[in-house]
Amino acid sequence: MIPLNFKDTRSGFGEALLEIGKENSAIFALCADLTGSLKMDAFKKAFPERFIQTGIAEANMIGISAGLALSGKIPFCGSFAAFVTGRVYDQVRMVVAYSNLNVKIIASHAGITVGEDGATHQIMEDIGLMKMLPNMTVINTCDFNQTKAATFAIAKHIGPVYLRFGRPVVPNFTPENQSFEIGKALLLKEGTDVTIIATGHLVWEALVAAEQLKEKGIDAEVLNIHTIKPLDEKTILKSVCKTKCVVTAEEHLRNGGLGDYIAQLLAREFPLPMEIVAVNDSFGESGTPEQLMKKYGLDTPHIIAAVERVVIRK
Repeated sequence: MIPLNFKDTRSGFGEALLEIGKENSAIFALCADLTGSLKMDAFKKAFPERFIQTGIAEANMIGISAGLALSGKIPFCGSFAAFVTGRVYDQVRMVVAYSNLNVKIIASHAGITVGEDGATHQIMEDIGLMKMLPNMTVINTCDFNQTKAATFAIAKHIGPVYLRFGRPVVPNFTPENQSFEIGKALLLKEGTDVTIIATGHLVWEALVAAEQLKEKGIDAEVLNIHTIKPLDEKTILKSVCKTKCVVTAEEHLRNGGLGDYIAQLLAREFPLPMEIVAVNDSFGESGTPEQLMKKYGLDTPHIIAAVERVVIRK
């Protein structure tokens, strides 16, 4: 499979933020000293009166966002995923989630593909942290187009949202100007032998794996789970009831991630053979995104190997 183009997902957020800022004067943007990295520059230039640079004070940024939400504004507060979750979890939990405020928490540079920035910046437990919070919607997009569409969607959604995306340039393969429905999985490829359920950067890897598995005589179905919470249980169960086995793939720790969430669903509703492609209880390290995805088992060959293991257990 050859993608039409490559773009970084964070630029999809930046473009959409500018557009919704033009449409709605209630939109505010806040950033913790990472305006360029979050692609908020265009919004800052166009609407300086609605942009707040908090500096390296993420907890304060969350508090200001809560105040804006209580005043009827729609704040988009952004930083690296490591800093806007782990560093400020108490504020997110007590001020935003507990109070069920309309705050959009924007997390760039998520996962291991932060690359050379190293383990301190490569948070891989953030999905688990955020999906455990009552009232919190958790979204993890796969490419530029989907990130842009998700940004439009969360601006209209009432309630706390965690939007997660990455740093590197990746294949941009989903439709332009697509409709994004929060909580609705996307069936990207039909199949009969195994269901591959992927999120974020691993969606493209899953599609490539499905193409290569076809040459091995394995017909894989591929689901794109852009919304981790609420999880589209109906679509997942419909697929696995047909294929009778499943592989999940994500740029996250095994514990607390998408695979963990789906394993709970299947244990409750439809137990069957399952494999999880994710980081196995480890911090990351410095390296290129490609090197790290390979070392930590998050690439196409590892998805294929997981499929081959699971289909023989049916």
